[in-house]
Amino acid sequence: MKRLSVAELLDIVVDQGTFQSWDEEPIVPAGGISEDYAADLAAAREKSGVDEAVVTGEGMVKGRRVALVACEFRFLAGSIGVAAAERLVRAIERATAEGLPVLAGPASGGTRMQEGTVAFLSMVKITAAVHAHRKAGLPFLVYLRHPTTGGVFASWGSLGHFTVAEPGALVGFLGPRVYEQIYNQPFPEGVQTSDNLHRHGIIDGIIGPERIPETVSKVLNILMGAREVPSPVADPHTAPEVEPKDTHAWDIITASRNPDRPGVRELLRWGASDVVPLSGTSQGESDRGLLLALARFGSAPAIVLGQDRQRQRSHEPMGPAALRQARRGMALAGELHIPLVTVIDTPGAALSKAAEEGGLAGEIARSLSDLVTLKAPTVSLIMGEGSGGGALALIPTDRVLTAQNGWLSPLPPEGASAIVYRDTEHAAEMAQYQQVQAEHLKANGIADRIIAEKPDATDEPQEFVKRVASALEFEIIDLMRKPIHRRYGQRLDRYRALGL
Repeated sequence: MKRLSVAELLDIVVDQGTFQSWDEEPIVPAGGISEDYAADLAAAREKSGVDEAVVTGEGMVKGRRVALVACEFRFLAGSIGVAAAERLVRAIERATAEGLPVLAGPASGGTRMQEGTVAFLSMVKITAAVHAHRKAGLPFLVYLRHPTTGGVFASWGSLGHFTVAEPGALVGFLGPRVYEQIYNQPFPEGVQTSDNLHRHGIIDGIIGPERIPETVSKVLNILMGAREVPSPVADPHTAPEVEPKDTHAWDIITASRNPDRPGVRELLRWGASDVVPLSGTSQGESDRGLLLALARFGSAPAIVLGQDRQRQRSHEPMGPAALRQARRGMALAGELHIPLVTVIDTPGAALSKAAEEGGLAGEIARSLSDLVTLKAPTVSLIMGEGSGGGALALIPTDRVLTAQNGWLSPLPPEGASAIVYRDTEHAAEMAQYQQVQAEHLKANGIADRIIAEKPDATDEPQEFVKRVASALEFEIIDLMRKPIHRRYGQRLDRYRALGL
C-alpha cells in the first residue's frame, strides 16, 4: 500500500491553490528535551519535509471552507508529543471560533514515547477541544489512514460525527508489533483492519483518497444544514384527493405487506440526493433492519432513520442494536441541530431470547425519551407497517406523515387477536376495531398528513416516492424556520393531549 504524505493528501482533497497553513514554530516541551531526542527531531524534519508530526490549516473542499488537521507518518511515525498536541488543539479551537467544520486525517503510531506520560496526557486536551467543537454544532469528520493506532485512535481518531477509512488500513488500539512483543504471539489476523471495523459498525465506510472531496462535500451539505436554512417551498398538497372513509383495516394491512411495496431504500434512491450511508452504532454493533443515512429531500437536509422492511422479513426482526443505531442518529441530529426523519415500516420488533437479553424494552424506552425531547426538527413517516414497540420508538416527532396504506397498532393484528381472543382468527376484526388506518390516525390527531397512493404505492412506486419526498421537503423546511422553543413545546403538547 502506498502511504500518502500530508502534502500528497492535501493535493487530492483541497481545491487547487486554496490551502493556507495555520502552523507556527513548534513549541519546546516545558521539561526540555535530550540531545538524542533533539537529533531525532532534526532527522525527522529532514526525512519528512515538515517541522512536526501534525500539519494544520484551512482550504476549500469543493468550494466549501474547511479546517484540516493531519498526521505526517514519516515524522516519527506520526506520533503525538506536546508540540504536536498543542498544534492540534490550537487548530481545532480556531476552527470552532471561526465556525468551520474540521476534516481530520490521522496516521499515527500513537503517543510519542520519547516524551512519556506528559505526551500521553496531551490526548486529554485534544479530546476536550474536539468536544467543544462538536458542542458548538460543528461537524468533525475523520479519515483514518494507514496506520492509525494507540492514543490517537483512542482519542481524536474516534470522535468523528462521520468516520471513514482508507482501504486495507491498519486501524486498532494496540499495535500488532507491541502485542506480539508483550504476549509472545501474533495478534489475530484480520481484526485491526478498516474493513473489519466497517463490518462491525465502528466506522461508516471505506473510501480511497480520491473519493474524499466528493464524500466530504455531500456530508457537509447535510451536516452544515442548520447554518444554511433553505428558503421556504410551496406545500405540495399531498393529501389524497378523496379521503378514504370506509376502507377496511385488513385491506390496508394486506397492501402494506406486499413484498413489492417501496420502502426506505426506494425513498432514498428515487426521492433523495447527497445520500451518504452511516454504519452501525460506532460502538461495535449494527443491525441491517434499520438504515441510517444522511440525505437531502429537495433542498432540505436530514438524518434518516429508516426501518428496512425487506431486510427485517428476509433476515431477522429489528433488535436492540437497531435502536441503538437509531439513537446514534438522534444524538447526531441533536448535536448538530440537523432535521431528523424516521421512516416507520416494521412488522414488529424482535421477540427472542437475544432481544430480551440485549435490552430491547430499555432501548425502546430510551429511543422514545431521546426522540420526544430532541431539540432538532423531527418528522416521522409511516410508510407501511407500523407495528408494536419498534414503530412506537420512532413515532413521537414534530410532524407525523402517513402513506394512505400505512397503519399504526400496538401489536400486529394477529398479536392483538391472540391477547383478546386467544387465537389469531380475529386479526382483521381487531385491526378494524383499533382504528389503525391512516384516516383514523389523522382524525385522532396522531398523523398530520396522508400521502396519496394512486391507487397503491406498489403500482406506482417512483411517483409515490416522489410525493413522499416533496412532503418531507416541505415539512422539514417549515420546521427549520420555526423557533426551537415553539417546536418543542408544540410537540410535547401534542402527545399530552392525545385521547383527551
